[in-house]
Amino acid sequence: MRARQVKSVPEPISQPDADGAREAATRTEQEYVTRVYDRLDAERERAEAEMRSGPARTGGGSAFQARVERQAAAEAAARRLARLSAVERALCFGRIDHRAEGGEPGDTFYIGRIGLRDEDREPLLIDWRAAAARPFYTATPGSPGTLARRRHLHLRGRSVVRLDDEVFDLEGLAEDDRTTIVGEAALLATLRRGRTGRMTDVVATIQEEQDQVIRSGLHGVLVVQGGPGTGKTVAALHRAAYLLYTHRGVLERRGVLVVGPNATFLRYIEQVLPGLGETDVALATVGTLYPGVRATEYETPAAAVLKGDIRMAKLVEAAVRDRQAVPEGDLEVAADDMVLRVSHEDCVRARDRARALRAPHNIQRRLYVHDLLEALALNRAEQYDRLADEPLEQMIAEGGVPDWLQELIDEAEDEPLLDEADLKLSKEALWQTPSVRAAIDALWPELTPQRLLADLYADPAALDRAGGHLSATERRLLHRPAGADWTVSDVPLLDEAAEWLGQDDTADRIRARAAAAEQAEEERYAREAIESTGQTGVDWMNAADWVDAATLAGRHHDDGPPLTTAERAAADRQWAYGHVIVDEAQELSEMAWRTVMRRVPTRSLTVVGDIAQTGSPAGARSWGQMLDRYVPGRWREQRLMVNYRTPAAIMRVAADVLAAVAPDQVPPEPVRDDGPPPRALRLRPADLPGLVGAELAEIDTGERDAGRLAVISSGRRYPGVRAALPDAEYGATPEALDSPVVVLTTDEAKGLEFDSVIVVDPAGIMSESPRGGQDLYVAITRATRRLTVVHDGDLPPVLAALTPAD
Repeated sequence: MRARQVKSVPEPISQPDADGAREAATRTEQEYVTRVYDRLDAERERAEAEMRSGPARTGGGSAFQARVERQAAAEAAARRLARLSAVERALCFGRIDHRAEGGEPGDTFYIGRIGLRDEDREPLLIDWRAAAARPFYTATPGSPGTLARRRHLHLRGRSVVRLDDEVFDLEGLAEDDRTTIVGEAALLATLRRGRTGRMTDVVATIQEEQDQVIRSGLHGVLVVQGGPGTGKTVAALHRAAYLLYTHRGVLERRGVLVVGPNATFLRYIEQVLPGLGETDVALATVGTLYPGVRATEYETPAAAVLKGDIRMAKLVEAAVRDRQAVPEGDLEVAADDMVLRVSHEDCVRARDRARALRAPHNIQRRLYVHDLLEALALNRAEQYDRLADEPLEQMIAEGGVPDWLQELIDEAEDEPLLDEADLKLSKEALWQTPSVRAAIDALWPELTPQRLLADLYADPAALDRAGGHLSATERRLLHRPAGADWTVSDVPLLDEAAEWLGQDDTADRIRARAAAAEQAEEERYAREAIESTGQTGVDWMNAADWVDAATLAGRHHDDGPPLTTAERAAADRQWAYGHVIVDEAQELSEMAWRTVMRRVPTRSLTVVGDIAQTGSPAGARSWGQMLDRYVPGRWREQRLMVNYRTPAAIMRVAADVLAAVAPDQVPPEPVRDDGPPPRALRLRPADLPGLVGAELAEIDTGERDAGRLAVISSGRRYPGVRAALPDAEYGATPEALDSPVVVLTTDEAKGLEFDSVIVVDPAGIMSESPRGGQDLYVAITRATRRLTVVHDGDLPPVLAALTPAD
């Protein structure tokens, strides 16, 4: 596979006095960069001062209104300070020069992570997401638009250390600019740097096809299909930052959620968005989408397929209905020295009436409890009434009763046993009786999702009752003892159970109604306070820093520091996000997709992945298989076809694997054609330390904390590899990213990249899973510089192109 030339990276133009041109250009740019950083410092100081002092009082108003005004200004300043503090690194990274026209020099704009204005409110730095910055990303030699030059500025700290020019129209530059053309292709220089264990943003080197993804419209489902190294993940993260910038009013209150494959991946990407000026995006894995549960364990392939199957939704529904029981005969409860009874027929009517209420189980339970308590109260009243009648019956038998007493008896027969007040008091008293509560709870318990599933998994009889649509073998797969840890595949089932169970929020709603009038009044004050502090006319750069009136009014009652949107959303299972990005989306099961879709009712999603890399047996075979259930025919696909990460020599090997396991998929074209050829080495796992040491020496670039090596092993060789490399980190843990050497499985390596990769036991990787070929494809394409395949048997035929090591 030959390396593809990236059209947006033209060859630099040679200059006779390159050193002099470089020095002059660097001096010029350093002066401007210093000015930009000075402005950043001034903005930070102003934000800090506003946090401390708040706005000056300009009029009357209540004490509450004064507090809200101060809080409005302080929170706006705090948000602005957080954004300003997050963009210190490489604040200004680009410059565009438009062509001169009519003898007048063209406009020049500097591009950076945020927008800044000078003291006269003139643009000093253009936010990379603004329309004026787009030519920096879209201009190509064949279609430069109005650009004469694009310049990349490389900073170390606040110092300009290198410049790279791409000239589209030499005659369109002013004469002074023609003499200061310098540098090499910025993209290729960036790609050659050593890995650091964290994804870095590509805001300075976004390519045209990535820019189309980033700036695609907010609404609907955008599928970004891209092979290894195409930059689909980082493009999706830049898209999150772009959408927040462009649709701030829509998204900031509801938030953006990024769903990744594991905790290591989230740690890997966590610095990207803050570096782009966005500090309030929620990050989660499927295993953490249910509040209070952090599942990291995985099922066996067979169990994962079953728990990911859409049929599990029917199982959960049936399990809930199974916990809505009636006694086989009459309900009998011992209370108050008597046995209270409700007929079987009345129990069935109470259950059916509760089920007819279109509400979740725990809400239906309220009606069921009400009906049974009423029946029990009436039965108790009837028994008391019979006890009271016995002396009268004896009097009648012994000689009759006076006329006046007979009249009272006749009148009482027409009256109910209990009036409304007495019935209410009787029900309340019965509900406080332990035997009554226990009897009702046994028939229709109040359930949490955790209790429902734990009880179901631990009870084969319950599995048989609820899982009639599953085979006996499948039901046995689900059985496990009580107290077992939750797995990643359990989380969508917990979420499904939460939908069916609901939560009895009667007390919460009563409190909410009681507070509604006060809240409305406080929001009115908050709106006035925000207007008085100038939010409505705030500069576009600071507009993102303000909070809405409802949020601000609510903060008045909060204890402790205010929660961010991301923190509030993570604690609320029913939170509706404004936009959701799903990375490595091909790995999600049908049940996991149900969980994700509940969190974005507007169906505004960016779905990122590669069908050719689907490793999960419960994952997608096509995008339509997963998405058409929710947005039939209404999703759009954008393909990324250029591989920026993997050298051509490694991609040739990967392409052979792909052709064998997914012949309908086309591998991306590599842009790089450098580095040594990948090799095959016959070696025992016990001899890995020598190979690892040699590889670390090869990838040492002299950069601080740069250079990462991954040993990706089959499951059967994994224990031996770990034993051979005791000092290496292992597994999908955040700490693994900080280690020069990490031992991973193919699942754990998904979405990550390393300077050097050692793949151990390729034949084992291929044989251990129904998608083993795709797993091998993933393992091979994690390398940015060097690839070694270690084997102690025959190599799989798909790796025939590998160069045997000496």
